[in-house]
Amino acid sequence: MEFTLTTPALLFSAISLLLLAYTNRFLALASIIRGMKTQYIQTKDQNLLGQMANLRRRIFLIRNMQGCGIVSFFFCVLCMFLMYYQQAQLAQYVFGMSLFLLMISLYISFREIQMSVNALKMELSGLKSEIDQAEKILGKFKY
Repeated sequence: MEFTLTTPALLFSAISLLLLAYTNRFLALASIIRGMKTQYIQTKDQNLLGQMANLRRRIFLIRNMQGCGIVSFFFCVLCMFLMYYQQAQLAQYVFGMSLFLLMISLYISFREIQMSVNALKMELSGLKSEIDQAEKILGKFKY
């Protein structure tokens, strides 16, 4: 495989979009946490504490996936820098490390999504009978 300056450049847009998506997830969770904190101060609902603990773990994961994405981006730039100075062998290793860090970031993102889905399942579990009834009603209608 030919390794040129354009090879690591292809990752620029992908990593940038991932970092943007991670930032959006972080901001959404931060907003939810702020709202829950205000709600907890007013109601002292213990259920909110469990939800906030889950959100805190998810914020921790988002911080780590952002960190891995940023370091991956840095190694991608370093790879291009090394190629510019004709250090092709070292640039390939740095690029490999960039890809590895990107894979770690994506894995952490997958884990965070799983936590999000589990939190939503727990949230909806209290409404199981109502949801089952609504699904029966919707099942009668053909789309």
